[in-house]
Amino acid sequence: MRYFIELSYNGAAYHGWQNQPNDISVQEVVEKALSVLLKETISIMGAGRTDTGVHASQMFAHFDTHVVFNEVNVVYKLNSYLPKDIAIRNIFKVKEETHARFDAKSRTYLYRIALKKDVFSFDNSFYVKQDLNVEKMNEASELLFRYKDFQCFSKSNTDVKTYYCDIMKAKWTIENNELHFVIKADRFLRNMVRAIVGTMINIGLGKIDVEDLHTIIKSKNRSEAGFSVPAHGLYLTEVEYPNDIKIHE
Repeated sequence: MRYFIELSYNGAAYHGWQNQPNDISVQEVVEKALSVLLKETISIMGAGRTDTGVHASQMFAHFDTHVVFNEVNVVYKLNSYLPKDIAIRNIFKVKEETHARFDAKSRTYLYRIALKKDVFSFDNSFYVKQDLNVEKMNEASELLFRYKDFQCFSKSNTDVKTYYCDIMKAKWTIENNELHFVIKADRFLRNMVRAIVGTMINIGLGKIDVEDLHTIIKSKNRSEAGFSVPAHGLYLTEVEYPNDIKIHE
C-alpha cells in the first residue's frame, strides 16, 4: 500500500528536508523512525525540498509498505519517538500511483519579517531595522503575475529543466509587529522565495524602484536580483493535492 504522511518541522537543526551524505536531514530522521516502528526499511518521498534551516508547518511525503498497521496508533508512536522539532499530523492511504511531489497542485510559503526587536522571535523571523514601504512592496508583488520565467531568482547551477513557475498569490500584510509575505505557486525554484523577498526588501527600502523588477526578471540573471534573506524566516505552510487521492475505507 502507498501512504501519505503529513508532518510539521522546525528546520533549525536540519540541513534541509532531503537526505544528505554527511549531514542530518528531516527525511532521514522520519525514515529511520518509520523503519523502526514498522520493522521494515522505509523510504519516503517529500512534496518538495526545503533548504537548510527552512521550516514547514505542512509537508507531505509518501511511502510504500507491505506492513498492515493502524494509522492512528503509528502517528501516536511516531510522535513519541521523534524529536521535539518534528511532529506527525496524519497518515492516510492513497491511490497506488499518487506521488507526493509530482501530484501536488500548489505550494504556499510564508516569510516572516520582524519589524521590532523581539527576544522571543529572533530565531523564527528576520528582523529588519529600517522602515519598509509595504505599499511599494505590494506593487512589486503584483508584477510577478505577469511573468513565468523566474531564472533570476533561482540558485545558480541548479539541475532543473525549466525555470517556469505559475505564481497564483503574492502579497505582503502587516500582522502585529511582523510583516508577512505569502506566495503560492505550482512549483518553486531553489532559493526562489528568499531571493524574491530580498529583492522586495530592496524595493521597500527605496534602493531600487518597483519598475526595476521588470529588468531584473527579464535579465534571467541571479546577480541582478536582491540578496537571499535568511532561511529561519521561511515556512512551507501548505501543499495542495487533488481531492481524489485518498482511499476511503
